[in-house]
Amino acid sequence: MLDLEVIPERSLGSTTENWEFILGMHFSQAVAIIQSQVGIIKGVQVLYSDTNPLTVDIVINLPQDGIRLIFDPVQQRLKTIEVFNMKLVKLKYCSLPFNSPEVVPSIEEIEHSFGATHPGVYDAAKQLFALHFRGLSFYFPVDSKLQPGYAHGLGSLHFPSGASPVVSKMAIYSGVSVMDSRPPPLPLSCYHQQLYLEAATVLRNAHGTQGLRLQLYTEGSLRALEPRKQCLTREIMFGDSCQDVASSLGAPSRVFFKSEDKMKIHSPSAHRRVQSKRSDFFFNYFTLGIDVLFDARTHKAKKIILHTNYPGHYNFNMYHRCEFHMQLAADKVTEDAPLDAPVTITAYSKWDTIVTRLAPAERPVVLHRAGSTNTANVFGSTFSYGYQDIIFEVMPNNYIASVTFYHPPAPFHATDWNATSSGGISTSSGSTVSSSSSTSNRNVTLLQEANKPSSNIRITA
Repeated sequence: MLDLEVIPERSLGSTTENWEFILGMHFSQAVAIIQSQVGIIKGVQVLYSDTNPLTVDIVINLPQDGIRLIFDPVQQRLKTIEVFNMKLVKLKYCSLPFNSPEVVPSIEEIEHSFGATHPGVYDAAKQLFALHFRGLSFYFPVDSKLQPGYAHGLGSLHFPSGASPVVSKMAIYSGVSVMDSRPPPLPLSCYHQQLYLEAATVLRNAHGTQGLRLQLYTEGSLRALEPRKQCLTREIMFGDSCQDVASSLGAPSRVFFKSEDKMKIHSPSAHRRVQSKRSDFFFNYFTLGIDVLFDARTHKAKKIILHTNYPGHYNFNMYHRCEFHMQLAADKVTEDAPLDAPVTITAYSKWDTIVTRLAPAERPVVLHRAGSTNTANVFGSTFSYGYQDIIFEVMPNNYIASVTFYHPPAPFHATDWNATSSGGISTSSGSTVSSSSSTSNRNVTLLQEANKPSSNIRITA
């Protein structure tokens, strides 16, 4: 049984294992905590909506521990912590237990532990009284016959049996109302000296994509009178060396060497090309939602991949969502927009809306990712559409899973094919596949590490 400390409007954490679920933390950080407690936290479920991923909350359910973590679907940060089964967990406040096998969380116990508060609010439909503190609510099941007597607070009620009701559910949130709660900004304790993305603007001109302008933030100075959050603006451009990119964005989360291109079969005369002894390589920036591919020969950036981190995609939880913004010239006229009005595309755009004004390739390339040790892909295939120097990877629900930008290649000789970049859709799509290949050995159950089957973690859509 977990022994946890409650901090209203902030967190629920272990008093012995030195971890805590903090309001405002990113989904991936909560998953990392759960993975670190394999064998202690068991039977984890991830609940989300395939069809409405931006309107339905993402939930991590811990049924064997009676805890539910609710994440905002857009920001993907923790907004509410629920304890829905008080019998499965021990709870303390200011190091004093108020819920355990020995301590029953009655009305008197809650008032003794947390002090006085406003009168309880009765929900006739659910037959629940809610006792609210700032950032913390307790819910008591109460017979509807007792409703008229609650005017002076839940504690003023008289119960025929002489026993007051016991808490059935507890919620921790930011603000004064659980219904209106929103995730706070990423807490400083969750920065972990990482770089995070505020917004990314795609830089384009008449010749195509030139690079990205990134609005970043990270942990600032430790001096008491200076702000802890530091904001930065950086640009990465095609043709930048790996040293240039590392100087702008810091060391990557991972460097992945592209050993093969599974999409090269779609290129003309692929069987004639000389196999290179050198491998292109990616800089993976997981907290930015960005991959940068460098040429094996020149070490110059030639592809950039932006990830949107939608639930239901094979790479979900690997990257933070890249909040990108770009504008393209329209190919079609619609009733709502003239031809000279640009097409604005973001991480939240839907493909069926985009194609009403653009004319991408009609036949997509089908991507069905699978690990080398686990050929099952429970998330299904995605479709890659080429448009100018861009590849859009689209999910079955019409949301964009990733966007790949590639730099037009310089003239080359046939013998140098594998040492330079190809401008075709197959090569760009292939790099997208290779990007995700850096985690191809991970279990597609998302949260469970392949070498730790005891964690018993599964996905529920």
